[in-house]
Amino acid sequence: MLTSAQAECLSVEAYRQISPHLENCCLRISANVSYAKACEDVSYLTGMRVPAKTQQRLVQSHNFAQPEVPELEEVSVDGGKVRLRTPGGEPCQWKDYKAVASEAAIVACYQQNDELVEWVNQQPLANPLTCLGDGHDGVWNLVAQMGAEAERREVLDWYHLVENLNKVGGSIKRINQAETLLWRGKVDEVLTLFEPLKKKAAKNFCQYLRKHQHRILNYDYYQREQICSIGSGAVESGIKQIARRIKISGAQWNEDNVPQALAHRCAYLNGMIGAQR
Repeated sequence: MLTSAQAECLSVEAYRQISPHLENCCLRISANVSYAKACEDVSYLTGMRVPAKTQQRLVQSHNFAQPEVPELEEVSVDGGKVRLRTPGGEPCQWKDYKAVASEAAIVACYQQNDELVEWVNQQPLANPLTCLGDGHDGVWNLVAQMGAEAERREVLDWYHLVENLNKVGGSIKRINQAETLLWRGKVDEVLTLFEPLKKKAAKNFCQYLRKHQHRILNYDYYQREQICSIGSGAVESGIKQIARRIKISGAQWNEDNVPQALAHRCAYLNGMIGAQR
């Protein structure tokens, strides 16, 4: 353990029991595996045993910095799920978290959506800022707070749009025709195709189109001219990457620890653990 004088000489924190490098090794490994497995891996790789409880305390006490980007041109927004620990005998409980991703970074928060909005708005924003998402209200409620409305381009994810189209069923010829029209952003023509139908699925799809009509653009033109992305794949991929740690086999989290666990995993994915040393 370093004294205050020794710590000042070495430019590290006083009274720490492990070196900064070993701490970063622990943080990097435990960002990918359970704390118990991290204890085993750190011991094998470094010859130093850092118990699982210490690994967890390192994560919970660490201040994970948020990423910064030179300019934010596109963001995609979506949600993931985390399993919470419940008292013995009670069924497991899953709760949602939200994430925002760009090509350069991902940020995730649990029940603190304002932090996601704040992160976006603190970055230098392109004009327009392209915001991509699926049809969930929670996604667009967040997007509505990002940047200025006049400087924001909202885009409904093309792949979710097609997924919802295929739920209508019925004539394959009509579905293919509608997809071709939607690819060119011709929402009114698609509504003309489906509005005469009495099936509930068709009526629901028409309602979905009207709700998001201003977010359905000419996907063909925008992709061909490489103006912006047409899918929210960045955040969907990021959430899958987060899930590789958050949803490992058997993982359950104390609710109070979830925000830091998300920050830990995102810091690793953003390449920010140990980067400052």
